[in-house]
Amino acid sequence: MTTPAIEFTLRKKFFIGFDSDGCIFDSMEIKHRECFIPALIWKWNLQAVSRLARECHEFVNLYSKWRGINRFPALVRTLELLAARPEARARGHAARDIEALKKWIAAEKQLGNATLKKLVSESSDPLLKQTLDWSEAVNESIERVVYGVPPFPLVRETLARAQAECDMIVVSQTPQDALQREWSEHGIDAYVQTICGQERGSKDQHLLATCGGKYPVENTLMIGDAPGDMKAARAVNALFFPIIPGKEERSWERFYNEGYARFIGGNFKGAYQEALIAEMDAALPERAPWE
Repeated sequence: MTTPAIEFTLRKKFFIGFDSDGCIFDSMEIKHRECFIPALIWKWNLQAVSRLARECHEFVNLYSKWRGINRFPALVRTLELLAARPEARARGHAARDIEALKKWIAAEKQLGNATLKKLVSESSDPLLKQTLDWSEAVNESIERVVYGVPPFPLVRETLARAQAECDMIVVSQTPQDALQREWSEHGIDAYVQTICGQERGSKDQHLLATCGGKYPVENTLMIGDAPGDMKAARAVNALFFPIIPGKEERSWERFYNEGYARFIGGNFKGAYQEALIAEMDAALPERAPWE
């Protein structure tokens, strides 16, 4: 399946890419705790180890260096963490054979329901069908449950300030429909030139297709709340401003009051950026607290 083309035209001197969940919107907690985890326990039959499964999912998706990654690699990491826990094994939980899922993730550049659905119809693999059922249940739950979650304070003001000088896009692994719904619900979609979700490829691909090689490095910035956002920034040699998990309001206040001026003024790179990255790195451990 061909990745949908990303329409983008260089118009301004500067470029900013924004992640969405956990960065623009305080939606990570509600989506994962109220939508992803219930679907995980239901569709993967984890009722007997529900507390442990919840802990594994929350660590991977909210509190670790895997925060913000695509849902399918995150699912693999969650299931592997759960299978490795002695407490889960003591309750009769056995590791699942998820090699077919891992193989698809390694081979597919467009990790989304559409490509997975096509593969399921071709292969009839029960594991992949179970994964698709889970992912579709997540989407249905998000559409039903997640609304009325406004942008963080100073996000709207930041977008309004930057629109005169910056081309801006959304860079996310959230499904496209959900992104369009959330940005338009709060009237901030007009500030960005395009919205890129998981159907349009990885975050690296979003940036490569839009700002890659088109702006000076010092004029290109990615804003996000996870290491994957920083990785995407580095793929195009862009600067990176982290929205620190647990300190989102303070992070936006910092960007609005000083970070944006440093970016536009050309004195963002160096000690200032490195101190910000070090703070995010300290906030997101690699090892789970029970390991």
